[in-house]
Amino acid sequence: MLKSGKTNLLLRYQNSQSVTMSNFLGEFDCKLDVKGRMMIPVGLKKQLPEAVSEGLVINRGFEKHLVIYTRKEWDKIVEDLSKLNTYEKKTREFIRYFTRGASELTLDTANRVLLPKPLLEYAGINADVVLSCQFNKIEVWAKDAYDAQLDNEPENFANLAEEVMGNAGRRNDE
Repeated sequence: MLKSGKTNLLLRYQNSQSVTMSNFLGEFDCKLDVKGRMMIPVGLKKQLPEAVSEGLVINRGFEKHLVIYTRKEWDKIVEDLSKLNTYEKKTREFIRYFTRGASELTLDTANRVLLPKPLLEYAGINADVVLSCQFNKIEVWAKDAYDAQLDNEPENFANLAEEVMGNAGRRNDE
Protein backbone atom coordinates (compact mmCIF):
# COMPACT_ATOMS: atom_id res chain seq x y z
CA MET A 1 0.00 0.00 0.00
CA LEU A 2 2.78 2.42 0.91
CA LYS A 3 4.65 1.57 -2.27
CA SER A 4 1.64 2.43 -4.45
CA GLY A 5 1.20 5.72 -2.55
CA LYS A 6 4.81 6.63 -3.32
CA THR A 7 4.29 5.68 -6.96
CA ASN A 8 1.19 7.89 -7.19
CA LEU A 9 3.08 10.78 -5.60
CA LEU A 10 5.96 10.32 -8.05
CA LEU A 11 3.56 10.26 -11.02
CA ARG A 12 1.83 13.44 -9.81
CA TYR A 13 5.25 15.14 -9.44
CA GLN A 14 6.36 14.04 -12.93
CA ASN A 15 3.07 15.22 -14.43
CA SER A 16 3.36 18.58 -12.68
CA GLN A 17 6.89 18.96 -14.07
CA SER A 18 5.68 18.35 -17.63
CA VAL A 19 2.95 20.97 -17.24
CA THR A 20 5.40 23.82 -16.64
CA MET A 21 5.50 26.21 -19.55
CA SER A 22 8.50 27.36 -21.49
CA ASN A 23 9.78 30.79 -20.63
CA PHE A 24 11.73 32.23 -23.51
CA LEU A 25 14.13 35.10 -23.00
CA GLY A 26 15.71 37.56 -25.38
CA GLU A 27 15.29 39.73 -28.42
CA PHE A 28 16.93 38.70 -31.67
CA ASP A 29 17.45 40.48 -35.00
CA CYS A 30 17.15 38.12 -37.96
CA LYS A 31 16.94 38.25 -41.73
CA LEU A 32 14.79 36.26 -44.12
CA ASP A 33 16.35 34.82 -47.23
CA VAL A 34 14.64 35.21 -50.62
CA LYS A 35 12.60 32.02 -50.03
CA GLY A 36 11.22 33.31 -46.71
CA ARG A 37 13.45 31.14 -44.53
CA MET A 38 14.73 32.42 -41.22
CA MET A 39 17.73 31.07 -39.32
CA ILE A 40 16.90 30.45 -35.66
CA PRO A 41 19.56 32.31 -33.63
CA VAL A 42 21.81 30.06 -31.53
CA GLY A 43 20.76 31.76 -28.27
CA LEU A 44 17.11 31.02 -29.04
CA LYS A 45 17.75 27.53 -30.41
CA LYS A 46 19.23 26.56 -27.02
CA GLN A 47 15.87 27.48 -25.46
CA LEU A 48 13.97 25.25 -27.91
CA PRO A 49 15.30 21.74 -27.29
CA GLU A 50 11.94 20.15 -28.11
CA ALA A 51 11.50 22.09 -31.36
CA VAL A 52 13.32 19.52 -33.48
CA SER A 53 11.27 16.58 -32.22
CA GLU A 54 7.90 18.24 -31.55
CA GLY A 55 7.91 21.13 -34.00
CA LEU A 56 6.71 24.70 -33.75
CA VAL A 57 3.46 26.44 -34.67
CA ILE A 58 3.18 29.95 -36.05
CA ASN A 59 0.05 32.07 -36.30
CA ARG A 60 -1.15 35.65 -36.44
CA GLY A 61 -0.67 37.89 -33.43
CA PHE A 62 -3.27 40.34 -32.20
CA GLU A 63 -1.35 43.25 -33.70
CA LYS A 64 0.28 43.02 -37.14
CA HIS A 65 2.91 40.48 -36.14
CA LEU A 66 3.26 36.70 -35.93
CA VAL A 67 3.61 34.41 -32.94
CA ILE A 68 5.59 31.18 -32.64
CA TYR A 69 4.72 28.56 -30.04
CA THR A 70 6.21 25.19 -29.27
CA ARG A 71 3.83 22.41 -30.29
CA LYS A 72 3.19 21.68 -26.60
CA GLU A 73 2.15 25.30 -25.91
CA TRP A 74 -0.02 25.42 -29.04
CA ASP A 75 -1.78 22.23 -27.96
CA LYS A 76 -2.62 23.88 -24.60
CA ILE A 77 -4.10 26.87 -26.45
CA VAL A 78 -6.16 24.61 -28.71
CA GLU A 79 -7.40 22.73 -25.65
CA ASP A 80 -8.53 26.04 -24.09
CA LEU A 81 -10.23 27.04 -27.35
CA SER A 82 -12.02 23.70 -27.55
CA LYS A 83 -13.66 24.42 -24.17
CA LEU A 84 -15.31 27.62 -25.43
CA ASN A 85 -18.99 27.67 -26.32
CA THR A 86 -19.06 27.46 -30.13
CA TYR A 87 -22.81 28.14 -30.13
CA GLU A 88 -21.92 31.80 -29.53
CA LYS A 89 -21.17 33.77 -32.69
CA LYS A 90 -18.38 35.88 -31.13
CA THR A 91 -16.64 32.73 -29.95
CA ARG A 92 -16.73 31.17 -33.42
CA GLU A 93 -15.42 34.39 -34.95
CA PHE A 94 -12.62 34.64 -32.41
CA ILE A 95 -11.54 31.04 -33.01
CA ARG A 96 -11.59 31.57 -36.79
CA TYR A 97 -9.53 34.76 -36.64
CA PHE A 98 -7.16 33.46 -34.01
CA THR A 99 -6.34 30.22 -35.81
CA ARG A 100 -6.40 31.67 -39.34
CA GLY A 101 -3.17 30.81 -41.06
CA ALA A 102 -1.79 28.75 -38.16
CA SER A 103 0.93 26.55 -39.61
CA GLU A 104 3.49 24.05 -38.45
CA LEU A 105 7.13 25.01 -38.71
CA THR A 106 9.94 22.52 -38.89
CA LEU A 107 13.63 23.19 -38.50
CA ASP A 108 15.75 22.10 -41.43
CA THR A 109 19.31 20.79 -41.01
CA ALA A 110 20.64 24.37 -41.15
CA ASN A 111 18.36 25.46 -38.24
CA ARG A 112 16.08 27.46 -40.53
CA VAL A 113 12.30 27.63 -40.64
CA LEU A 114 10.26 28.52 -43.70
CA LEU A 115 7.71 31.17 -42.76
CA PRO A 116 4.42 30.90 -44.70
CA LYS A 117 4.04 33.63 -47.32
CA PRO A 118 0.43 34.58 -46.38
CA LEU A 119 1.52 35.14 -42.77
CA LEU A 120 4.51 37.23 -43.88
CA GLU A 121 2.18 39.36 -45.99
CA TYR A 122 -0.26 39.78 -43.08
CA ALA A 123 2.54 41.03 -40.80
CA GLY A 124 4.23 43.15 -43.48
CA ILE A 125 7.46 41.23 -43.02
CA ASN A 126 10.02 41.43 -45.81
CA ALA A 127 13.64 40.83 -44.89
CA ASP A 128 14.48 42.33 -41.49
CA VAL A 129 12.81 40.58 -38.57
CA VAL A 130 12.84 40.93 -34.78
CA LEU A 131 12.09 37.93 -32.59
CA SER A 132 10.81 39.13 -29.22
CA CYS A 133 10.49 36.43 -26.56
CA GLN A 134 7.60 36.74 -24.13
CA PHE A 135 6.98 33.96 -21.64
CA ASN A 136 5.65 30.98 -23.64
CA LYS A 137 5.76 32.55 -27.10
CA ILE A 138 8.05 34.26 -29.56
CA GLU A 139 6.67 37.30 -31.35
CA VAL A 140 7.87 37.80 -34.93
CA TRP A 141 7.84 41.42 -36.09
CA ALA A 142 8.90 43.34 -39.16
CA LYS A 143 11.85 45.31 -37.77
CA ASP A 144 10.44 48.70 -38.75
CA ALA A 145 7.03 47.90 -37.17
CA TYR A 146 8.68 46.67 -33.97
CA ASP A 147 10.87 49.77 -33.72
CA ALA A 148 7.87 52.04 -34.39
CA GLN A 149 5.87 50.33 -31.65
CA LEU A 150 8.65 50.70 -29.10
CA ASP A 151 9.16 54.33 -30.13
CA ASN A 152 5.62 54.89 -28.85
CA GLU A 153 6.59 53.95 -25.29
CA PRO A 154 4.41 55.85 -22.82
CA GLU A 155 5.94 59.05 -21.54
CA ASN A 156 5.66 57.74 -18.01
CA PHE A 157 6.25 54.00 -18.08
CA ALA A 158 5.96 53.92 -14.27
CA ASN A 159 2.30 54.98 -14.53
CA LEU A 160 1.59 52.15 -16.97
CA ALA A 161 3.36 49.68 -14.66
CA GLU A 162 1.26 50.86 -11.72
CA GLU A 163 -1.95 50.60 -13.74
CA VAL A 164 -1.22 47.10 -15.03
CA MET A 165 0.74 45.58 -12.14
CA GLY A 166 -0.17 47.75 -9.15
CA ASN A 167 -3.02 45.67 -7.75
CA ALA A 168 -0.98 43.35 -5.54
CA GLY A 169 -4.13 41.50 -4.48
CA ARG A 170 -4.38 39.84 -7.86
CA ARG A 171 -0.74 38.76 -8.08
CA ASN A 172 -0.14 35.03 -7.87
CA ASP A 173 3.30 35.19 -6.30
CA GLU A 174 2.31 36.80 -3.01
